[in-house]
Amino acid sequence: MIDLYKYENELYSEGIKYIGGVDEVGRGPLIGPVVACCCVLPKGFKLEGLTDSKKLTEKKRDEYYEYLIQNTIYGLGIIDAEKIDEVNIYEATKLAMYEAINNVRKQIDLEYVLIDAMPLNLDIPTNSIIKGDAKSISIAAASVIAKVTRDRMMIELDKKYPMYGYAKHKGYPTKAHIEAMHKYGLIDGYRKSYGPVKEML
Repeated sequence: MIDLYKYENELYSEGIKYIGGVDEVGRGPLIGPVVACCCVLPKGFKLEGLTDSKKLTEKKRDEYYEYLIQNTIYGLGIIDAEKIDEVNIYEATKLAMYEAINNVRKQIDLEYVLIDAMPLNLDIPTNSIIKGDAKSISIAAASVIAKVTRDRMMIELDKKYPMYGYAKHKGYPTKAHIEAMHKYGLIDGYRKSYGPVKEML
């Protein structure tokens, strides 16, 4: 059993109070932004069952999301398709993370950042943890907020363009999505540098 509180507890024991967990969602989709979240949990925070957002049902994610946005300090970073095409998805993901962290720093004096996999260059200490969203409770919390935020954007897009099925595939390159792209063409927000989109252009 992985202790999701291990990294945070070690830092608390060193007297560090404000720890941000950072994760992103949306590197793979063909449309829409990449969304990052930086989430700071209150000391002593416990939320039964919270883990990497990919391991949770949509219903559970929504429940945790509502709880987290009311009981934590968090910031979001949202980088659109245009910027992704301009700088590439790796760099855009970093930009989203920096934006999320800066939005937290406007609220509190952030002391330390735990990041899911990505190395970031900050003026405060960081730790990039491979599969961090399944190893750190702060990163897991950030993964849920980022995932629900982005999914809801796709659900809104689906209301405008129901024939593409965005509510279902969330913009990822499923067979049904690619078929819809070929049938109905490309709308604004597609990532022109991504293979299936590039081929159509």
